[in-house]
Amino acid sequence: MKSLQPVVAFLFFLSLSMNGQAQHVKLVEGAFDVLNNEKKINIEFTYDSMKVGKYDKEQDFIAHKTADLNKSEPGKGDTWAKKWVEDRGYKFEEKFNEEFKKYSDKEGGPQKDAKYTIIFHTTFTEPGFSAGWPVRKNAEIRGEAIIVETANRNNVIGKITVEKAMGGPYGGFDFDTGVRIADAYGEAGKALGKFIK
Repeated sequence: MKSLQPVVAFLFFLSLSMNGQAQHVKLVEGAFDVLNNEKKINIEFTYDSMKVGKYDKEQDFIAHKTADLNKSEPGKGDTWAKKWVEDRGYKFEEKFNEEFKKYSDKEGGPQKDAKYTIIFHTTFTEPGFSAGWPVRKNAEIRGEAIIVETANRNNVIGKITVEKAMGGPYGGFDFDTGVRIADAYGEAGKALGKFIK
């Protein structure tokens, strides 16, 4: 039993350091207090001009990754490229909305009749990787949340930046890229929800 004590202590401090990698939320323009009395908020997502990992253009990342995977197994890269885009709607955005609702106490997501809309624009994605703990790297996203009047998108009420929203470690066995990135979106939704509340 004594031989396990150093391992348990190491894992405890490791978990503390991972939890210390909290995201940074900053109001850069306007205010979000107009949402105080709103029960629901429309949330939309954009990904244009997004950087991915070391690539300044997402399309360059996709082209490289697709070609690399197709070399090892024909068609594998094409399947991955399709999933890369599909994961946005039913993994990333869903997880963001779920955590936003939980921490803001407001109905978020597709709410077309809401007075206000938050447009969450992802500016950077680090997909991370996992070959099993400890050979891994967390996913991370950065973005900005812009609040506008739903009926008048030119009326920008406020803007918030979200930095360092990290995907959780899942014990180091999160082999699916979409799962890692979805968790990062959950952290961003949680941070924004808390900020608004």
